[in-house]
Amino acid sequence: MDLTYTEQEERFRQELRRWLGEVLPGLPERPDPLDWPGRRAYDTAWQRMLYDAGYADLQREATPTQHLIFLEETERAGAPYVGANFVGLLHAGPTIAAEGTEEQRARWLPPILRGDEVWCQGFSEPDAGSDLASLRTKAVRDGDQYVVSGSKIWTSHAEVADWCELLVRTTPVTPETPKHKGITWLAMPMDAPGITVRPLRTLAGSTEFAEVFLDEVRVPVANRVGAENDGWRVTMVTLSFERGTAFVGEVVACRRTLAAVAREARANGTWDDAVIRRQLGRLNAEFMTLWRLTQWNVSEAQKTGGVPGAGGSVFKLRYSHARQELYDTAAEVLGAGSFDLGHDWTLDRLSSLSYTIAAGTSQIQRNIVAERILGLPKGR
Repeated sequence: MDLTYTEQEERFRQELRRWLGEVLPGLPERPDPLDWPGRRAYDTAWQRMLYDAGYADLQREATPTQHLIFLEETERAGAPYVGANFVGLLHAGPTIAAEGTEEQRARWLPPILRGDEVWCQGFSEPDAGSDLASLRTKAVRDGDQYVVSGSKIWTSHAEVADWCELLVRTTPVTPETPKHKGITWLAMPMDAPGITVRPLRTLAGSTEFAEVFLDEVRVPVANRVGAENDGWRVTMVTLSFERGTAFVGEVVACRRTLAAVAREARANGTWDDAVIRRQLGRLNAEFMTLWRLTQWNVSEAQKTGGVPGAGGSVFKLRYSHARQELYDTAAEVLGAGSFDLGHDWTLDRLSSLSYTIAAGTSQIQRNIVAERILGLPKGR
């Protein structure tokens, strides 16, 4: 794979860099990171600016390299991150683009790209743990609607979402039927009668997750993405995007944070500690390697119609641990200041603990790497 940027790609970089230089100074101050309604308004307004400037459709129409340049330049310039638009832009939208009908793409993709509609993720359930196929929320067909009952937990961005990518069981589990065979992927409007959202406060104080209770919620059959009972396969597409490309922008952000931690170390004298310097050097090599792995994964995904492969699990496994190590090192550099909850790095350190669980635990990623890449036999 040739990782050298072409003249055309460098022109794209310069155009984007000029545009960012013009618009970023005029942005309002970012809202409190714990204020999700405020963050929704801020994040969707930024998304609309990208859309109007022609940069919102990069994932569908640009080359993979241009998309990587977009991530590099927006992070270099300190542009807002996707935030509340995370689920819609980075895995619900790509899933609909890959698996939806033409009508579904026309209905849902433009509002996602314009920032008009925010999505949440309704995958996890109480008592299911990391075993996604153990979900119990059921959907019973009633004419041209599904009647959905059950509950979800750790539902990302439910508090401010318009739509939910929802997994439901449409065929009961029997001793003869594997549990992943009777699942269906639905797009559920969050204003439908019968939905109760109860925000959950995390260790970092944020309410980006919520419990969602579903009491005979009616969802049109037309909102089903993929065939009935084929939701497990569609879900694997969603998870491929979630693990393979959804976190790549954060790698650039981590490299920027690492540089800031190094500057802080030089300023407060912790740079004189050889152990700190060694940790910073190793993390720099780690994030440079992750970025090269990202380039390889995106290039490979393009060969398979844009859907990332099992290489995303390698990235997710290493990235989630490197992120924790980065903020642990930042805490060592800050010393007593690392207990100040008003410091961004403190909140980021607390939230980094969730990265080895989110989008599939590290144990699950190791199983995927062992079985699909190394060809090892499945465990019991």
